[in-house]
Amino acid sequence: MTGDALAHRDARGTLATVHRDPRDQWPEHARKLYDHLVDLYTEDDPLPTLAAAWIAHQRSANTQKSYARGFRILEEFTREHGAHPLKVTFPLADTFRMYLETTPTWVRVKGGARGEMIRTGPPYSDASRANALSSASSFFGYLDIVSDTPLKNPFDAVRRPVIDPDYSPTPGYTEAQWAALVVTARDHHRVAAYRKRAYAILLLLYTCCLRIDSLLSAKVEHLGYDQGHHVIKVKVKGGSWRNKPIPPIAWDALQDYLDGRKTGWLICTASGGQLDEPAVWQLLQSLAKRAGLPPRGPHGVKGDAVTHALAKKDARPDKIQRWADHHDSRTTQRYNRRKDNLDSPGYGIGADLAETLADTPT
Repeated sequence: MTGDALAHRDARGTLATVHRDPRDQWPEHARKLYDHLVDLYTEDDPLPTLAAAWIAHQRSANTQKSYARGFRILEEFTREHGAHPLKVTFPLADTFRMYLETTPTWVRVKGGARGEMIRTGPPYSDASRANALSSASSFFGYLDIVSDTPLKNPFDAVRRPVIDPDYSPTPGYTEAQWAALVVTARDHHRVAAYRKRAYAILLLLYTCCLRIDSLLSAKVEHLGYDQGHHVIKVKVKGGSWRNKPIPPIAWDALQDYLDGRKTGWLICTASGGQLDEPAVWQLLQSLAKRAGLPPRGPHGVKGDAVTHALAKKDARPDKIQRWADHHDSRTTQRYNRRKDNLDSPGYGIGADLAETLADTPT
């Protein structure tokens, strides 16, 4: 073989190793949705690629996860009604709305095989229905962008549930309850490594006012020092990066947990992998139960932190807004669970009326 032929062959071989499938770059939730849809429709159908590319197009991992979950509900519905998801029309889209209002949800079978599910749960909540419809609308909006011809979104005219942004079904913890939860995390796990991790997680979420996805996607390399403050660089909602100061109590707990580790996920599994949100959810549920408190999820921590900060005598709403990474002050107030407390003015006028009635002869 001549030198020129050998060079030509080597160049071709190099190109073969460089050229990659763009799907290799898809994030976790896009890949999972693709694999799920391929099992149902095969790779020859455009749906798996279009749906996964739409998920990958979303900015945050939280939105990717939420939309993928909502799309699975739509896909199951269309399949049960003998339709293809890419062929949904307005009548079927509106039927989907009514379907969500009445159809039982999937729940695990007690005592059943691993992963065995049955539709015996309550109908979808307002928030779940709103998410499923929003996911469907977003998907068809994406198809309109990537298709060569204009595509009418069949979900444009579908009514959405009315969601009160100020309502939260989860009662907030008082500061005393939060202290009890933190003490439980610090002192009551039989395995020292897990105890240190639980303590660090709670303090970082609470004192840094972090979303759980921001904390779990942070790495040790994101720790730093800025203007006299220990900081952690995290990705906040919307995709931007922020340096969040870490108060001393949280910093000390974090250093105790890291035990000199300089690389890898900030909060990790025993094997060094990335800890996932369900694991933190289970942790908080377990800690709450052990502390004798109502169940707690990681998303409620930020609301408690904002509520407690706003209750301080020297509270500065503008500073708390920046600390919570809220673009709008109204969002900060929505997190304030004390704004709708039960200290009703009715007690005062009721007491005055009772006093008047007591002085009035019957």
